[in-house]
Amino acid sequence: MRVPARERLSRGLFVLPTLFTVGNLFCGYLSIWASIRGTFESAAVLVIVAAVLDALDGRIARLTNSTSAFGEEYDSLADLVSFGVAPAVLAYSWGLSDFHRVGWMASFLFVVCGSMRLARFNIQTKAMDKRYFVGLPIPAAAGVIVSLVLATPDRLIDRVWMSGLLALTIVLSYLMISTIRYRSFKDLDLRQRRPAWILPLIAAVFVIIGFAPKVALLAIALTFAASGPVSKLVAFARRKPAPPRVTA
Repeated sequence: MRVPARERLSRGLFVLPTLFTVGNLFCGYLSIWASIRGTFESAAVLVIVAAVLDALDGRIARLTNSTSAFGEEYDSLADLVSFGVAPAVLAYSWGLSDFHRVGWMASFLFVVCGSMRLARFNIQTKAMDKRYFVGLPIPAAAGVIVSLVLATPDRLIDRVWMSGLLALTIVLSYLMISTIRYRSFKDLDLRQRRPAWILPLIAAVFVIIGFAPKVALLAIALTFAASGPVSKLVAFARRKPAPPRVTA
């Protein structure tokens, strides 16, 4: 029996976002192998490519009206590999292996907290405020690690820098499962009128990225990761003390 052309087209549109998710998973898998082989820069680049594919699959699914529960769950599994396991293996191979048990425990903690962050996102996605993420998103946590590797792709040999990476891995793990809010920028509407300084600022950012892309990527990743705790501290500092209770 011949399948109608319209039905074949709808099936093709349903498969298209899945292909991008498979590409995301494939890049994560290749990144793990690159880390094991010691080609750290390639491993970091593959995680970035996975992030691009991850950003595209959801948008394509919405554009083609082919979103599904299967696609959402499969995307989370791919994200765990590409932004959880792959960056953890990269961090361990690049600068934590000299710590032996402590190093692999810290990298495994990153995977565990990343998986918990994804699970929490899946069950809260209908109720959460779209303007904010609760906890540091796992792609952003992975972005901090890969941007560090891209800035200094040679394996770490200085004990101070390795200790810093160990502490950073633990902090990123905590931020993922924390309740600290991060701006999602989903409410950003470029069609609205903006202050006159916003366009020069955007242009300056692109100029910096063009001249020093690795440094710019690292600065953006670190700034976003720190934005949540900084905003929380500022809000806490601005909080007015409760008026004293009047007793008879």
